[in-house]
Amino acid sequence: MSAIKKTFASKLLEVKAIKLQPGNPFTWASGWKSPFYCDNRKTLSFPQLRDFVKLELCHAIQENFPEAEAVAGVATGAIAQGALVADELSLPFAYVRSKPKDHGMENLIEGELQPGAKVVVVEDLISTGGSSLKAVEALRKHGCEVVGMVASYTYGFPVAEKAFAEAGVKLITLTDYEHVVAQAAETGYIAAGDITVLNEWRQNPSEWKREA
Repeated sequence: MSAIKKTFASKLLEVKAIKLQPGNPFTWASGWKSPFYCDNRKTLSFPQLRDFVKLELCHAIQENFPEAEAVAGVATGAIAQGALVADELSLPFAYVRSKPKDHGMENLIEGELQPGAKVVVVEDLISTGGSSLKAVEALRKHGCEVVGMVASYTYGFPVAEKAFAEAGVKLITLTDYEHVVAQAAETGYIAAGDITVLNEWRQNPSEWKREA
């Protein structure tokens, strides 16, 4: 898997899906300040890269969760990837909203999943893991058995690793923070001196602030 992680990290950098700005940090939806931003959905705009992600997610599922009977994507980022994967594997597909729709059927899960079905969850990116595990909880409440989750990218935050372990969810990702930063440094995408700043941020992202 490490070879895939290196390859995919390079591909993300090539299409500039990874933004590394230690001197001009981003603000995440959580309010965290971050020198690092991953726009995984950008891969959908490049047919060859889109196909690569689809096939590698499929391989990850076949290798780690061969018992999967259905695929569930996490809205909104993983709806497209999840549908592509389900189509390739010829499995039923549904997606899980962050909250129930406020009209019509007021669904939280869109699509049809039979209670008792063994479901693999597809996610595009893992940060704290909160939204991903809410989807798992919704599927379990629906009566499904979540056999695991695959995702394109993870920051590898300890808080997320702990949350997945406590939820009993095995997570497989195509690449991660370490491989992206290593490739970015190797190719000159970022300066070597920026790695220290990035690693300091990753150790305590909720409290990190850019030094003046």
